Order: sequence, then structure tokens, then C-alpha cells
Amino acid sequence: MKFRTKILGAGSIGNHLGNAARELDWSVDLCDIDEAALDRTKTDIYPTRYDSWDDTIRLFPASEAPRGGYDLICIGTPPDSHIDLAMTALEEEPRALLIEKPLCGAGLDRMHELHARAAACGTRVFVGYDHVIGQATQMAVEHLMSGAIGSIETMDVEFREYWGGIFAAHHWLDGPADSYLGFWRRGGGAAGEHSHALNLWQHFAHVVGAGRVVEVGAMAQYVNDERIDYDKIMTFNLKTESGLTGRVVQDVVTSPPRKWGRIQGDNGYVEWNFGFEPGKDKTKFVSGADEPREQVFEKSRPDDFIAELSHIREVVNGDIDASPISLQHGLDTMLVIAAGHRSALESRMVAIDYSKGYRPDALQIL
Repeated sequence: MKFRTKILGAGSIGNHLGNAARELDWSVDLCDIDEAALDRTKTDIYPTRYDSWDDTIRLFPASEAPRGGYDLICIGTPPDSHIDLAMTALEEEPRALLIEKPLCGAGLDRMHELHARAAACGTRVFVGYDHVIGQATQMAVEHLMSGAIGSIETMDVEFREYWGGIFAAHHWLDGPADSYLGFWRRGGGAAGEHSHALNLWQHFAHVVGAGRVVEVGAMAQYVNDERIDYDKIMTFNLKTESGLTGRVVQDVVTSPPRKWGRIQGDNGYVEWNFGFEPGKDKTKFVSGADEPREQVFEKSRPDDFIAELSHIREVVNGDIDASPISLQHGLDTMLVIAAGHRSALESRMVAIDYSKGYRPDALQIL
């Protein structure tokens, strides 16, 4: 089935999503509040990345964008605009709604409203943590489910990457002060921008039956002057409902990047490494005294988004029931991001009380 797709935001993510939809032979309407961004998409970003402009893509100023009749609406705007746009998008009753990560700003504003609205409607809502549906992650899950590494002892995940690559992909920005990236409260900084690491940690905690994160202890290094206010490194110590503990490190300074994780059992481990070479991910599996087994997966950056939209299509069509990029998982990751900032700023452990719902008062100082 061909999806009719509307994308809000003509930046880097919007272009990736537009290309992915066209690769799947879906129709695309791409919208932005800035007409200069639409022109940049047509004359610069899209043809530079994908060899030529696709004339089937329709471009609209946001105020003139069509409403209704879409199978999928994608929100690829700054995080602090996501919730408002998502609530409006749900009024159009699309079959699916994809919100880019992180879900919102660190204040969690209106997050509980989105949760309630999504639960009451027929739209399937997703958050763009596409690493959890990648081939390397799926292979790591297969190794874990085999039980060959024994009882899980701990987990570590790191996304440590200098964000110069982000600004190279957004050459119209001079630096973090020119966008949300330089402001942690808006969803930028290391904790927000590289929250794939947190989301992966939480994903694997569910896979091994450890439950949700209930305690967070974090340390951060903030950069704050009259122009910017962001965390350049954030380390999280996490504890789940079952008592599993582990660590997540995210930064925007490490070069070359390290996007790595390990799940340690009492009889071996599973390890993964994203982008260990350009265009390559890999997993490593060790059980007992057996020789290590490695698998390498080749992919391009556009492949990530094609896989993401293909996954959404399968969920909407009923081929897959539970999704690791569901709104629920994105909400849970957002709570941990907010808990990390509160812990780092107050130098205290923070508990997450899920009975309070997705509100700021779900975070409790210990």
C-alpha cells in the first residue's frame, strides 16, 4: 500500500524522511514555516544528498499545507515544537504519526496531554529512535534471547560524538546557538541530541525482562553563557524495576565517534558498535569459552529512514503488533532525560514514579 505522507519541517530530518518515503513510492507533501527552508530543500539539500530533486514532492508553506487524508504525518521540527504540532496533527486522524526524537523539551510540557490524546484515538504514534530497529540491534536481541550469555549482570551504552557532523549537515547554521541544539531545555545538548543511547539501554532492559528505569543518578558538564546553555557531556547511572543497574554516556565532543554498547552476562556478552567504519555496524557475541562471533551490517544513512518507515507501515498494516519505537518508549526515554538533568543540577538521585503519569512531578528527589 502506498502511504500519503505529510512531513512538517524541511531540515535535515525532513529531507531524509521525504527521500525514504519516495524510495517506498509514497507521495510526499513537505511543509515548513520558513519558505527559505523549502527553497533550500529543492535547490540544495535534497539534490545534493540524493543526486537530483524529485518533482513529485510537493512543497508548502506551513500556513498553506493541506489537512486531512494522510496515512502518515511526520514531525521533523525542533523538539520544543513537537507536542503542539503532534496534538494538531492528531486532529487530522492519520493512520500513523512519527515524531522525531527527542519527544519534547526537558520541561516535559504537555507530554501527559499527548499521551492521553494518543491513547484515545486510533492513530499509531511513534518516536524516531530508529537505532532500535536496525539490523545490528536486532541481531543483538537474537543473541540475548538465545540465553547463551546467561544471567544479565549489567549494561553499558555510549553515544559519544562530536556534533560537528550535525552542523556540516546543516551548513546554514553557524553553530549550536543558531538552533535548539545549544539549549538543553529545548531538547538540545548531549542528553537530548544523542538520546539514542538512553533509548537503546531502555530497549534492551525490556528485552531482558528488567523493566523500566526507576532511579537515575547523573553528572553533566554544562556550557552556559549569554548565547548558549547546553550539556556537552552527560553520564547516567540507571536502575530498573528489577534492580538491574548500568550506565549510559552521551556527549557532543568525542572525535572520532564511539557509538557502542555491551550487555554483560555471567556466561558471556553481547556487544554492538554503530558506524565502527563508514557505513558499517557490527555485533560481537561471546558465550562461555567459545570463540567470539562477529557480524557486520552495511548500510547508508538513508537506509535508516527507509527501514523506519517500512517498520511503521508493517505496524499500521497489522504485520507487527508491539513496536520498539512506539510513543510509550519515547515517553519513557523523555522521563529519563529530564531526570538526568534534575539529578545533575541538584547532585541527587532521582526516582521516577510512573503512577504519576508523564508529568514533571513523576520525578522525585531521593
